[in-house]
Amino acid sequence: MKKKIALIFGVTGQDGAYLSKFLLKKKYKVYGVKRRSSIINTQRVDDIYKDINTKSDFVLCYGDLTDSSSILQLVKKTNPDEIYNLAAQSHVQVSFEVPEYSADVNGLGTLRILEAIKNLNLKKKIKFYQAGTSEMFGRTKEKFQNEKTSFYPASPYGVSKNFAHWITVNYREAYNIYACNGILFNHESPIRGETFVTKKIIQGLIKIKNGTQKKLFLGNLYSKRDWGHARDYVEAMWKMLQQKKPDDYVIATGKNMTIKEFVNKVLKKLNLKIRWIGRGINEKAINIENKNVIIECKKRYFRPVEVDYLRGNANKAKRKLKWFPKTSIDKMIEEMIDYELDNSL
Repeated sequence: MKKKIALIFGVTGQDGAYLSKFLLKKKYKVYGVKRRSSIINTQRVDDIYKDINTKSDFVLCYGDLTDSSSILQLVKKTNPDEIYNLAAQSHVQVSFEVPEYSADVNGLGTLRILEAIKNLNLKKKIKFYQAGTSEMFGRTKEKFQNEKTSFYPASPYGVSKNFAHWITVNYREAYNIYACNGILFNHESPIRGETFVTKKIIQGLIKIKNGTQKKLFLGNLYSKRDWGHARDYVEAMWKMLQQKKPDDYVIATGKNMTIKEFVNKVLKKLNLKIRWIGRGINEKAINIENKNVIIECKKRYFRPVEVDYLRGNANKAKRKLKWFPKTSIDKMIEEMIDYELDNSL
């Protein structure tokens, strides 16, 4: 039986690594796309990476979502059954600092892939997955967000992903392209990037416990997020592309908690006893054992426009895709802590 071929943009990120391993277990041939840079940033896929000239089921390629010609050539060369667009400038705070670049990569990058699919007009029908985000809902007032909830993005990142979402819908309807949007709520893992708050919290508190860091600085402690595990969420991506008809799906756990509650869970697992004092920007956590302030809030870590509350309703995915989150937030935190402890030895 001929193997299916998948082309993954953003393969060196958290989701790209988990998806690659998932698809390889499904007996796919995977072409992973990364940007050319002077830094070798393949650590998340080093255990499956083989040289591009070897006959391997995982091949690393170079490409860039800001370059239409490179995308066109990659699609033409690999002739994939499925394309997963996981590449993005994905840091919300950074998107306020580089809004044009964020819009180019996240928004127009998606358009460039869709144009390549449309213009190549290959014999087989390519299935396309676009990685959406709960940040598209932004400042919504809905208690739960589902596929029918109106978008109200509150950052250049969210706005750019909004464009990507609607251009995917538009090309699906205009050109009969099999294209799906996955509106994924926050999902973490041991290999989450260091600039993301969950990883920052866990790394920082472990260093504080070990005596190699004095304080952890955070922003809004009362932002509520719906957190799942990336390993579970990449399965949902794949399931979307196995349906008879393309559609859009929210992927979430349906549970949320504040940043402060997340911090408290990590502190408990690390057996660090603290006491919270103060309010607002002046709220702090004091180590009960030595009376040192170990957590402080800093204005620089607040967004220009805050997104206070996100909580997903994934009933459609549960019903149609038979997808369910498998990993609890406590188990996920355990995995993240164990990974940091193992890799800090």
